[in-house]
Amino acid sequence: MAENAVVNTNDERAMRRAKRQALIDAGVDPYPIASTVNAFVADLAADYADLEPGGLGPEDEVHYLAGRIRGKRGHGKLMFLDLQDRTGQIQLFCRVNNLSEQTWELAGQLDVGDIVEAQGTIMRTKRGELSLMVAGLRLLSKSLRPLPEKFHGLSDREVRYRQRYVDLIMNDEVKDTFVKRSRIVSAIRRYMEGQGYLEVETPILQETLGGANAKPFTTHFNVLDQDCYLRIATELHLKRCLVGGLDRVFEIGRQFRNEGMDLTHNPEFTSMEAYCAYSDLQGMKELSEGLFHACAAAIGKGNKILYQDQKVDLSSPWRSAPMHELVSEVLGEQVSIDTPVERLRELMDANELEWDASWGAGKLIFELYDELVEKTIVNPTFVCDYPVEVSPLAKRKEDDPRLTDRFELVICGKEYANAFSELNDPVDQESRFAAQVEAKAAGDDEAMEYDYDYVRALEYGMPPAGGIGYGVDRMIMLFCDQPAIRDVLLFPHLRPERREGAPKKSEQPAQNVEAQDQKLDAGITREQAFELLCAHNKDDFHIRHAQTLEALMRYYAKEYDPENVEFWGIVGLLHDLDWEECPDPERHTVVAAEWLEEAGANPEVAHAIQTHNSFNNDELPKPERKMECVLWACDELSGLIQAAILMRPSKSVMDFSVKSLRKKYKDKRFAAGCDRQIIAQGAELMGMELGELFGSVIEAMKAIEQE
Repeated sequence: MAENAVVNTNDERAMRRAKRQALIDAGVDPYPIASTVNAFVADLAADYADLEPGGLGPEDEVHYLAGRIRGKRGHGKLMFLDLQDRTGQIQLFCRVNNLSEQTWELAGQLDVGDIVEAQGTIMRTKRGELSLMVAGLRLLSKSLRPLPEKFHGLSDREVRYRQRYVDLIMNDEVKDTFVKRSRIVSAIRRYMEGQGYLEVETPILQETLGGANAKPFTTHFNVLDQDCYLRIATELHLKRCLVGGLDRVFEIGRQFRNEGMDLTHNPEFTSMEAYCAYSDLQGMKELSEGLFHACAAAIGKGNKILYQDQKVDLSSPWRSAPMHELVSEVLGEQVSIDTPVERLRELMDANELEWDASWGAGKLIFELYDELVEKTIVNPTFVCDYPVEVSPLAKRKEDDPRLTDRFELVICGKEYANAFSELNDPVDQESRFAAQVEAKAAGDDEAMEYDYDYVRALEYGMPPAGGIGYGVDRMIMLFCDQPAIRDVLLFPHLRPERREGAPKKSEQPAQNVEAQDQKLDAGITREQAFELLCAHNKDDFHIRHAQTLEALMRYYAKEYDPENVEFWGIVGLLHDLDWEECPDPERHTVVAAEWLEEAGANPEVAHAIQTHNSFNNDELPKPERKMECVLWACDELSGLIQAAILMRPSKSVMDFSVKSLRKKYKDKRFAAGCDRQIIAQGAELMGMELGELFGSVIEAMKAIEQE
């Protein structure tokens, strides 16, 4: 290192960069090309399990290990390094007399996180710790960032997802999850091949949207000047294979749906779809049981597993039951597709569930199942005989055309597979595509398009077949006992990260950013704020919404910023101050800032309010402080919750559930003015899964209603 170099000893990254440069100046490459490895920690532990404390391994058995330094301790002429490779951790025993002067000096310069190659023989210390007695040491990769002392827990979750590489280093259980994921996916492939299925690959870029009802991601193929979709399902191409004579096919692959995120949904996910000619739903049931048993065996589990404290028995045979039978068991009263609609409505009312006058018996039974029954199912259950009202694209049962030949596999209250007797009538398929086109023209952005080539394929003749799709990520969650889909995705999708030093579109004065930990004075009282609100808003709905946001902000302030509950409340109360008189999305909150300045309010109030409209106006500040993130997350979502509550018999949030909210969220026609994308972004800002945010805001609104 140059003698005149100045290093800030308080900046560890700078110190490590200085060490790197010193090595280069001394002629040592801190990132050499090649390394030598002939042993792994787990193998050495097994081979020398009988070595006594204080014992030495054979001198002629020289082992080369490579891995990351996870700990470092020095004691005079001794130095101990903890080296971790992919199989485990071992102590490197470094003695000054055994090493060259250059190697001893290198050992002293190593930092936790550096990747090294160590050469030596095995020994066991007097305390019984297996160690490598180092004779040679070489740096393979200089770590310039220190590893965090702690990198686990809910508070670090978003950072862990974003920096999964650090998460894998620091948390062995996380690494174990992804090792198991790989084994499970391999087991799926081996099992399917063992059943005579042929693995095929179908296009990810597709010119026609089909195979499911979902909103797609779109892109453009420049050479052909063609708009394309990222696929939402593999179904239609796999069934083309059946037409061509490939009787058993499957594909494990990524699907892409431009929708929200929650505990069980990610816009990019993995599915496995399989189709078997001359089979039916019974064949799909047998396939499913064998597949799940194979997955459990691949990671050393039997038929009894534990998922989120629920005991699950995978032993065959699995229960298969019509939907109406399951509903009857929970209600304590026999119901079926023949039960009068009036009685089903009474049962809905008795369980405080909303219904629509246009719903027939099938839809009402499905709603009873969806709200009351599905969550009670723990052990694997094939839920069969879905009403045609909720499965319009499925093949009808021959003995009762009001029901469809379909099942869903449910475990622990969640769907893991969806199976059908596949539609192979080209005329019927043609009419269903036409209905989907009409739905899309009417504004349903999740409807499928007319796939002319697929109809043409069916016209050549597709044999009767059973088909099934599995959510692979959910299967991984089940077998690895993980509560959220992001915990089983190596690199889940997250909102863009602001890079250090990168300018914002609208840079605000420093005091705006730093004020979050200070006692804040709004400059106006709550009474003055309410008078200002009423002066510019005459609609009772706007005033009630403002009061709801005020109460929500106060609720969350008690948790996140108890010193500033009053300030948070005023921000919530005035967040839409100018909306009634200035409904222009770009001008919204800009006019409010002028009114607030005239009223003598602290500019911080206007700053916080303006962040929640930054998606409409790039010149407005983006939400950064917790207060601003909470405002963003609660505003649109509370409106959706309030609209949903008004549809319920009780007109109260007290009996409202996350599941009910999720259904309203998915129905784009319901409360269409509540922007689902903004709600999803709110969850991201809060560092929450969508379902978590739903539950949090519902609980907050319940607390508010009680007060």
